[in-house]
Amino acid sequence: MTLEAAGVTGTEETVYRLLVTMGRATAREVADRAGLEPEHTRHVLDALAAKNLVSQSDGLPRQYRPTPPDVALLPRLKRRADALDLARAEATALLESYRETMRRQDLGQLIEVITGAEALRQHLRQIQDGARDEMLWFCKAQYVAMPSGSNRAEFDALARGVRYRVLYEKAFFDDEGAVDNVVEGVRAGEMARAVPDLPLRLAVADRAIAICPLVPGGPDGSPEEPTSALVRDSNLLAALVALFERYWEDAVPLDVDDTGAVSGTDAAGVPDPLGATDRRLLALLVAGVADKAVATQMGLSRRTVQRRIQRLMELAGATTRMQLAWQAARRGWL
Repeated sequence: MTLEAAGVTGTEETVYRLLVTMGRATAREVADRAGLEPEHTRHVLDALAAKNLVSQSDGLPRQYRPTPPDVALLPRLKRRADALDLARAEATALLESYRETMRRQDLGQLIEVITGAEALRQHLRQIQDGARDEMLWFCKAQYVAMPSGSNRAEFDALARGVRYRVLYEKAFFDDEGAVDNVVEGVRAGEMARAVPDLPLRLAVADRAIAICPLVPGGPDGSPEEPTSALVRDSNLLAALVALFERYWEDAVPLDVDDTGAVSGTDAAGVPDPLGATDRRLLALLVAGVADKAVATQMGLSRRTVQRRIQRLMELAGATTRMQLAWQAARRGWL
């Protein structure tokens, strides 16, 4: 019954297929070919006619002709597909509503406690195996459950097209083999940056689920088995993602050259990108001086002033002059 999805029963499909091969036929002829009772065949043909799958002549004996399949079936299948898509969307919305209700009523739906190094490793592998878009990582020195270089799930995910953004703290590169492992990751597609220190260990998959420690780990942390939290969609998860983005914004990109050497591991940042002219221009801009007056005071053309402002906005990652002023103050450019 391959046409069931179009709302056609098995017997109706048999009769319709016969008519397609016969071109036209009477109810008696169809009954004989299909091995059905004549009365039952007439009921089936009437049902097909009601579904616009066959048409009938006015003369006697009445002849039945099949409606072309592209006219008879494709529109019905499209309507069914649209209905299924709508039902699927409604079911997804209902599921999310159900989960939201459960999260409000049961804390266990929001946070799951993970105890032990092996359980932690298993959960870290699982969230990476299930990731579709992006993984976010805070990598601190001295591993707790997953030694540097042992996370092969990352390379499987990178091969699937999952983006990895990884932040390493400076002390991480003192661990044996750490630099070589970072080089391997970057060459596989990992986006890596470094910062002087990180506040905690963290892994976030698709901004939908996170794993972070509940107590400090490593040689300087708790001597007990590591205890971590698996955090699902909630304000806490949103805060963890925001924390990552805040550190990522100020981090120094790690570059790997052809020899495998890594620059940026000291998290010292890049040289000051601004010269004296740009700093004076920024000071005037923040003070609210108009472009024409800035150009006059600095002995530049108005076009040059605007071009320099555009370059500064690109350096700061700003889309408006107000954002540029805020970034300039935050970055110590003033």
